[in-house]
Amino acid sequence: MVETTLQDYLASRRQAIEEALNNYLPSESDRPENLHQAMRYSVLAPGKRLRPTLVLAAAEAVGASPQTVMPTACALECIHVFSLIHDDLPCMDNDDYRRGRLTSHKVYGEAMALLAGDALLAFAFELIALNIHTAPADRVLETLRMIAHASGFGGMVGGQVVDMESQGKEVTPDTLRYIHRHKTGALLTGSVLAGAMLAGANDLELYALRTYGDHIGLAFQIADDILDVTGDEALLGKPVGSDEERDKATYPKLFGLEESRRRAHAEVEGAQEALADLDRRADPLRQIARYIIERNL
Repeated sequence: MVETTLQDYLASRRQAIEEALNNYLPSESDRPENLHQAMRYSVLAPGKRLRPTLVLAAAEAVGASPQTVMPTACALECIHVFSLIHDDLPCMDNDDYRRGRLTSHKVYGEAMALLAGDALLAFAFELIALNIHTAPADRVLETLRMIAHASGFGGMVGGQVVDMESQGKEVTPDTLRYIHRHKTGALLTGSVLAGAMLAGANDLELYALRTYGDHIGLAFQIADDILDVTGDEALLGKPVGSDEERDKATYPKLFGLEESRRRAHAEVEGAQEALADLDRRADPLRQIARYIIERNL
């Protein structure tokens, strides 16, 4: 890759993603204005853009231009933001701040926040369908199916339900792993697979990238659990300590901080091993895996 550091790579991809999101999202002046303003407020808030970056990096890893999968990269960010808007609602986590500013429902009201999230989820699948212009129809169809599953009862939503049901209860390691693999990991793995599938990855490449995604998905959520205990609220852009306050099932609660760190590092090592047979085009993915556990852990 041209960039000399991971930060250069992430910055260049983030800029491209944000330009594309700005172009794809409906204008604030189009009717219904309030809905479009709420959608743009949350999507264009400062963020890492990790999921769309993974889409681009996975496409690059198997030899495609990142621009060819940009609509789907933006779709993954829309799905992620939909989940954040709904998670922050009073009926869920009741959070006032996200990404360093007021949450959607604090600015636009609960009803509009709910509808903005709904609209973003629907819009995401419209964006994935745009890849019909750069990829064969069967790849686009399989990507739509896979992302729908990763977003719904078989992935993110299913994990959120078990997370809610586990609050205040003693959970087993298997249940905790289920929560993390579904609530967070499914969409991260889906992001990696979406880029690779649309780019025409072969079966061996898809297996390697699925394994990589499974490992980084779990590492990411373990790291988030740790940061909720040790992180800097100003850097994270959201309150810390909320997991303990809500008595949520987390790795530090079940295993302690040091064992949680060890497990996060082990998952990253697994991610690196999964990419062993891929060439240097997969280096951004290798670096992103390390970055996940270097976020002030």
